[in-house]
Amino acid sequence: MKSNPKKHDVLVVGAGFAGSVIAERLANVGLRVILIDRREHIGGNAFDELDENGILIHRYGPHIFHTNAARVVEYLSQFTEWTPYEHQVLAQVEGQLLPIPINRLTINGLYGLNLDEAGVKAYFERVREPREPILTSEDVVLNSVGRDLYEKFFRGYTCKQWGLDPSELSAGVAARIPVRSNDDCRYFTDEFQIMPKQGYNALFQRMLAHPNITLELGMEFMTDKWCHPVRHVVYTGPVDAYFNDCYGKLPYRSLRFEREHFANRTQFQPVCVVNYPNDYAFTRITEFKHMTGQTHPGTTIMREYPKSEGDPFYPVPRRENETLYHRYKTLAESKENTSFVGRLAQYRYYNMDQVVAAALKVAEKLIEKLIGS
Repeated sequence: MKSNPKKHDVLVVGAGFAGSVIAERLANVGLRVILIDRREHIGGNAFDELDENGILIHRYGPHIFHTNAARVVEYLSQFTEWTPYEHQVLAQVEGQLLPIPINRLTINGLYGLNLDEAGVKAYFERVREPREPILTSEDVVLNSVGRDLYEKFFRGYTCKQWGLDPSELSAGVAARIPVRSNDDCRYFTDEFQIMPKQGYNALFQRMLAHPNITLELGMEFMTDKWCHPVRHVVYTGPVDAYFNDCYGKLPYRSLRFEREHFANRTQFQPVCVVNYPNDYAFTRITEFKHMTGQTHPGTTIMREYPKSEGDPFYPVPRRENETLYHRYKTLAESKENTSFVGRLAQYRYYNMDQVVAAALKVAEKLIEKLIGS
């Protein structure tokens, strides 16, 4: 049965982390929230489910939870138990599977060397191409590890992932991936590296199981033109779409996913993710059992094919896109009773924990505004 939206205080558009956290926080203080999403499920891109073979998969690619923010973990722990998981990634380069981020094992394995940590640091110093100023992702990598490692590990992957050469992307893209001289093969070094024990979907179900939250799935905000009175709107979709692309479309990268199941194979690859920077049209293969810890006689893998059209996944970090976004941001700031939150609404390459932290701050301000008024 459809709810009567006139009875609600706040409309939240989008049931991913940003929208769900804000909905829960507002509902918890007595505000009546209607949460809508154009998809038929909650959780946004973090949604997970059992596939037709009983393997727990992430429908929109691997979502690895990691953070240094104890407050974020404390908040989410109300809705899930956790299981430890330290993410490791290998890259297929010249017929070998080598650790990424690049570390001592990568260098020694690729070049047939036997360098210690000091030797690796000296190697990087010898091959690096100093860049000043550092403006692009190409600058970041060449300044750190030089031309050969840039070509073998970064350039091809970046071109596939973003549809652009690293020289055309902001420095922040490559800066997300560290370079190490030790043997640390963990992709992340955050204090908290954990996964929801029962999966993300279970976490979101518990988060949204509040009597003050009305959930409406399969509802498209922009085409349905929400016109029922509420005191405030929280919007987590693409900011340019909200304003009918009045200044032109902001570029986003999308993904196509191709799954394959192996009924009688317990493991396909040695780690959760293997990158393919130079081979094939896909960027990486994910094998989900590594991160979920699921026991199953078979296994499911997922190949990712980046593309320019389709559901928006990643804002494209370029200077001209940032300039265009700021025009939309000025419009957004003029909407007194609408908050724009999340990766798409703020055109930022946020991690999940950053989205949760931002949503908690927005919720605090809204509670002060709406409860105090």
